[in-house]
Amino acid sequence: MADEQDRRDDQRDPIRARPLGSAPVPLSVLDLATVGSGVTAAEALRTTTELARLAERRGFHRFWVAEHHSMPGVASSSPAVILAHLAAHTERIRLGSGGVMLPNHAPLVIAEQFGTLEAFAPGRVDLGLGRAPGTDGATAAALRRTERLREGADDFPQQLAELTRFLDDSFPDGHRYARIHAVPGPVQGTVPGGVQSVGRPSIWLLGSSGFSARLAGMLGLPFSFAHHFSAANTVPALDLYRETFRPSAVLDQPYASIGVSAFAAEDEKEAHRQVLTGALAMIRLRTGRPGLVPTPEEAEGYESNEIERDFINSWLANVEYGTPDQVREGLDGLIKRTGVDEIKITANAHGREARLRSYELIADAYDLPTAQTEA
Repeated sequence: MADEQDRRDDQRDPIRARPLGSAPVPLSVLDLATVGSGVTAAEALRTTTELARLAERRGFHRFWVAEHHSMPGVASSSPAVILAHLAAHTERIRLGSGGVMLPNHAPLVIAEQFGTLEAFAPGRVDLGLGRAPGTDGATAAALRRTERLREGADDFPQQLAELTRFLDDSFPDGHRYARIHAVPGPVQGTVPGGVQSVGRPSIWLLGSSGFSARLAGMLGLPFSFAHHFSAANTVPALDLYRETFRPSAVLDQPYASIGVSAFAAEDEKEAHRQVLTGALAMIRLRTGRPGLVPTPEEAEGYESNEIERDFINSWLANVEYGTPDQVREGLDGLIKRTGVDEIKITANAHGREARLRSYELIADAYDLPTAQTEA
């Protein structure tokens, strides 16, 4: 009952949350709608829906999906579309993007997409923003219809300011966009009681280097770092975020989360089999051969060369995997080393059952509630 009351109280704060069970910080989920060999995109997206419902039932705080393009093994190319579907199949869990790649889109489009999401799921939408393309250069050029990709990344602060003004409907008089309104949005006024008819999603900045860490700190925004693929930069980026943080109307002190690859199984060997699938998928992606996530059998039978073996070992060194107790020990150590306020767990393995079971086991390891019901 106390955990449920804490959860209702947390819904009043779009950023901070109290940890549930014995978890030292709130636990959340980052999902890529992984498409495995022999699995259809429709099946992968159904698994994402199942996982969101599981996360809500077990007391995970947020469920985020990431924008990636031209990757056969990832079905989350359209976060806003997926989040709208998840909003219809959940009731309480916060939903968000981890993230939307701002240079790929016009700020007005994002403001209207996430204003629509806020109307579907009032008070529980997060807009996580990144500046990378989420794909290779050629695909980024197709998305942005320009070859000047660097220009988009360099303009990120200006794009962010524009997006924020569209969300707040706050362009000053005389600005060329002053008479343009993101709809749904504040222009639609208030309802009886003085409540804005459409709320505003919570903005986060995402990053894998120091750029977004510094910007998030200067703007007083929450920050989420991609530890799961840039572990060497985690502590420096978090330190930079905290050092540059300035209190804002959003936060009076820093709030940082990290994305963490973690996978639990009843047996340590089985957990290793499952995480090998993600490592092999990453090798193929980084060598220009993106494809579906391989099966555990395919990953085990893969004949890697010395360079690939070194990559696999390096990759798995930053994945917390094993039995539930081993995963908890690894996550607890990471939380202590980084001082983060929240972790977002991602499990990019092949199979539906194994992925769902992993999150259940991690929830059990932290004594998260077995059900979430309204009192």
